[in-house]
Amino acid sequence: MTHANGDEPISEAAKAAHDLAEAGGEDGYFDATTGLFVMTAAYHLRRGACCDSGCRHCPYS
Repeated sequence: MTHANGDEPISEAAKAAHDLAEAGGEDGYFDATTGLFVMTAAYHLRRGACCDSGCRHCPYS
């Protein structure tokens, strides 16, 4: 799996953090590598549209 913008693969740890956040109904999680807050695919779907920022879990790209 790669980022929505195709730059680099998503780590197994990020996939696990994403799945845990979605299972818990959270909007996102903190990436252990970058320290950045990353929105889940479910959050993006609730937003209703793509913002064209190349988000990691964007379901629209």
